[in-house]
Amino acid sequence: MVSSPACWAAFGEVLAREYSEPALLSIHRLSVDAYAVQHPGSPCRQSIQSVGVHLIRLCLFLEHGLAPDRANEAMLAAGRIKHTFSWLEPPSALGAVTVHDVLQATETSAHAAMVRRWAQSAWDAWGPHHERVRQWLVQSNNSFKQNPPPGPA
Repeated sequence: MVSSPACWAAFGEVLAREYSEPALLSIHRLSVDAYAVQHPGSPCRQSIQSVGVHLIRLCLFLEHGLAPDRANEAMLAAGRIKHTFSWLEPPSALGAVTVHDVLQATETSAHAAMVRRWAQSAWDAWGPHHERVRQWLVQSNNSFKQNPPPGPA
């Protein structure tokens, strides 16, 4: 990931907030994914693989409704084929919502809502590559299903 010192510092503040507030742990991985795909770096193996696995996890969260722990497991499974990923040319605009917008949210619920908007914005920005990301997901032999409905208490 390549970012300015100010952007990296802002991301550090977001992470600190999420680590210190248990109610934010469920959206933490969305923050990591959004930040990673908005800072794709250059066409080297590390950047290619990083962007690929983070886009896969965003796809699982946003298109398949997987819970964070299940999406993370599926992303780790996809990591087994990351050596086959190819460079995805980054979009000219990486999303209208950024880490700086998340920092403006002062309440826990507002922070969580802004992270969801950030993740969606970042995912949408990579729209021209969604089909490739979905192919990688299939190639990884991920057997994921949407979250089951809540059972009786």
